[in-house]
Amino acid sequence: MKMAKGIEIRQAHFPGRAPIDAYGNGGFRFADMSHRGSVLCLPSGIYGWDKADASDLSVDDLARVLAEAEQIEVLLVGTGAEIRPLSAELRAALRERQVRSDPMSTGAAVRTFNVLLAESRAVAAALIAV
Repeated sequence: MKMAKGIEIRQAHFPGRAPIDAYGNGGFRFADMSHRGSVLCLPSGIYGWDKADASDLSVDDLARVLAEAEQIEVLLVGTGAEIRPLSAELRAALRERQVRSDPMSTGAAVRTFNVLLAESRAVAAALIAV
């Protein structure tokens, strides 16, 4: 029996740390690449993130962040064009793992992430595309 070969779809992942060169138009540019949609910038790399709205962020949405918490001092949460607070449950889950969280607009989060990354700080970012 012969199996037909199809397109293999893999989750978007850049295996390294890189500053965000540009954002807007529904995506981000970094490391001479572009990604349409939201991203998680973690110590293990930059991942495509299936989140379009920060109003209902949950612990499950940040499972990858929590898995790498030992390497993260601060998590910048770019909540889109508007600043949205994180839920008490999410703040508690991060605090339990000794990760400080700072929600802000995506633009502010990108700029802050780049500065902290350049200083070799233990920073991560969850960025909602604008």
